Amino acid sequence: MRTTFTAEQLADPQTAASQAAIRKCVHCGFCTATCPTYVLTGDERDGPRGRIELIRAMLEAGGPPPASTVTHVDRCLSCLACVSTCPSGVDYAQLIDHARVHIEAHYARPWPERLLRAALAWVLPHPRRLRTALTLGRLTRPLRPALERVGLTPLAAMLGLVPARGRGTSAGRAEAHARPASSAKGRVVLLQGCVEPVVAPQVRAAAARLLARMGFEIVDAPGEQCCGALSEHLGRAAEAHAFEAANLRAWAALGQVDAVIATAAGCGTRLKGYGAGPPVRDILEFVAEMGLPPVVLRSRLPIAYHAACSLQHGQQVKAAPPQLLSEAGFEVRLPAEGHLCCGSAGVYNILQPAFATQLRDRKAANLSATGAAVIAAGNVGCMAQLAPALNAPVVHPVELLDWATGGPKPAGLSGPLSAGLGIST
Repeated sequence: MRTTFTAEQLADPQTAASQAAIRKCVHCGFCTATCPTYVLTGDERDGPRGRIELIRAMLEAGGPPPASTVTHVDRCLSCLACVSTCPSGVDYAQLIDHARVHIEAHYARPWPERLLRAALAWVLPHPRRLRTALTLGRLTRPLRPALERVGLTPLAAMLGLVPARGRGTSAGRAEAHARPASSAKGRVVLLQGCVEPVVAPQVRAAAARLLARMGFEIVDAPGEQCCGALSEHLGRAAEAHAFEAANLRAWAALGQVDAVIATAAGCGTRLKGYGAGPPVRDILEFVAEMGLPPVVLRSRLPIAYHAACSLQHGQQVKAAPPQLLSEAGFEVRLPAEGHLCCGSAGVYNILQPAFATQLRDRKAANLSATGAAVIAAGNVGCMAQLAPALNAPVVHPVELLDWATGGPKPAGLSGPLSAGLGIST
C-alpha cells in the first residue's frame, strides 16, 4: 500500500513504524475472512484491510479524524486474527495501537463516552477500586433493564458482566503457601494482575500450586502494577508506559528470575510487548516447556478448549494448551470457528456491547455444539464473557491441570449445574 507521509511526520518513530507496516499490506484480503467484525457486517471498513486504509488516511492528514473513521477503528477487537492470517507480515498491532493513540489525542468524543472510558481506566487496573466497583455493581444490577431502555447500553453491558456473588480472597491467598517440595529448579514471578485476582482468584492459586509441584519457587514483585493492556486498548499511551516502567523496575529489584508467568493471556501479550526485562511466558506455555508433573487423576471428562485470541494470535501459542489438557487425561474437543473472538477483548464488551454479544452468542453456540461438560478458557475476560451464555461451567485450563496433578477440584466444577453434567470425578 502506498503512503505519502512527509519527512516531518516520519521523524516520529511511531509514524515511521506505522508507515513500514502499511507498506507491507498488498490488499490480498486474506485477513477479511478471519476478522470477526467483517464476518458479522461484511463491511470493508470493518475488516483489517479497510481499517488500514482508514488509518493511513487519518495519520497522513493529521489532526482530528472523521467520526466514521473513529467508528470503524473502535469496532476493532484487537484480536489479531489478521496477524495469524496475513501472508505479508503486516504489523497490525502497531497500526491499531497507533490509531487509538491518535484518536485519543485529537478526537473530541461525546462526554458520556469520555466519562465511561476515563472511569474504566481509573477502576480496572486497580484491584481495590475494582472490588468496590463490583460491590456497587451487584447492588445496582436490577437497574440494568432501565439503563437499556434509556439507551445507556454500555452501562447496562457493564452491569451484565458483574458476578452475582463476590468471591472471597482465600483462594487468592492460597498461592502464598505453595512451595516446591524439594530444592527449587528456578525462581519465577507469578504476575499478581489486577482484574483476575478480583474476579477469579482461584486461577492464580491453581497456577501457584502447579508451579510448586513442578519445583519452581514463586516470588512476588513489590511495586508490580497492571500490565498496561487496558490503558493501551483505550489509547492512553502514557498510562500504559507508566505501568510498563513500574513493572520493569519491580522485576529488576528482584535480581535474577527465570521468567515472569502470566495466567491471563491478555496480560501476557502486553508483557511480551515490553521488549525488556525477564522472559515472559503464559502459564500454559511455561508448563508445556518445562513438563507437566505426574498425572494422578485419570478422568476422561470432555473439555471444550476455547483459544483466547491473545494467546493464539497475540502470542502464537496454539498447540500447547489442548495438548496439555489431553496429556492430563481429559478428552479435548475443539469447537468450530476457533479462530474467532468471543467478544470480550479487554473492555470491548462494555464499549461495543452489540458486536460483543453477537460474537459471544456465536462462540457459545460453537462451544455447546461440542457436547463437552466443561469449557476451558485461558483468559479471565473470555471466562467472564462466555459464562452467562453457556450451560457448562467455564474454568481456566490451569485449574484442570492442577486438579489432574494432585490439586483440588476446580470450584467451578462443583454445584448443581456440574452435578447435572455428570462431573463427579
